[in-house]
Amino acid sequence: MIRPPALRPGDRVAVIAASGPPNQVNLERGLLAMEHVGLKPEVFSAARMGGTEYDYLAGDDATRAAELTAALADPAFAAVFCACGGYGMQRTLEFVDWSVVDPARPKVVVGYSDVTALLEAVAVKLGWVSLFGPMVACGGFYQGPGEYDFDQLMRLLFTPAEVRELTFPGFRTVVPGVAEGITLGGTVTLLAASLGTDTSLPARGGILFLEDVDEELFRLDRYVTQLRRATYSDGVAGIVLGTFTDCGDPRDVERMLVERLGDLGVPVLAGADIGHNVAMQTYPIGVRARLDTEKGTLTFLEPVLTEPAQV
Repeated sequence: MIRPPALRPGDRVAVIAASGPPNQVNLERGLLAMEHVGLKPEVFSAARMGGTEYDYLAGDDATRAAELTAALADPAFAAVFCACGGYGMQRTLEFVDWSVVDPARPKVVVGYSDVTALLEAVAVKLGWVSLFGPMVACGGFYQGPGEYDFDQLMRLLFTPAEVRELTFPGFRTVVPGVAEGITLGGTVTLLAASLGTDTSLPARGGILFLEDVDEELFRLDRYVTQLRRATYSDGVAGIVLGTFTDCGDPRDVERMLVERLGDLGVPVLAGADIGHNVAMQTYPIGVRARLDTEKGTLTFLEPVLTEPAQV
């Protein structure tokens, strides 16, 4: 995988809405937080639009896709930050023109939830490392410096050499062991929704991260089972389970996940502080790493990002 350069103060970065419309008050606060650490955010038009055809989409599909394409292709931007998730990324990806994006000029792409589909896509289409991390108008990001998830993301973006390992204080060992592989995964429902498309990134040989939100237990069971039956999880090296907020009684959720994933014969860790409605750590997609489910650590075997590009 191609690792993008780390960021520097003064870098121009794109802020897009390729899924749903962001809360405008939170967006403005998130932009101020970015400026506080020296970034120069430029907001694309869909992030200012309310729902057009449907109230759950930021503008129309063509606009979102054109702006995502432009943000990825324009060498003036050092990174692409998603304003929020929601729904719409799968529709957006139908119309992205990957041919105009130079794989040899990687840039950081950041987001989570619905953005899982984009992180898979940049890995498959461009071979870029990306970040499953906080979004500009969501969670702790817009509260800026001093908020755990904002600070963790900025530390990784600006000083990646300092971020050599993720530790999970509240972890639980489901299946003991050590595994090595390429980090991948994201929100379960989005991984399942990408199956059969040309942007799905199978888990073979990988350290698979899974999380989700607002899914009834039987629906979550259905999606995880779909990933199994579709051979998505065949050959996975290890599994990290994050938050499953509002998916039912946590004990029932974990019992189902253990039953569905514990028989794959690979190390499995639960209780990672990554996902929805939690002060989250940032999880890279596309980096070689070692998972130790008894120590509760994910150690990066290479820097997540490279040294900043020279002017």
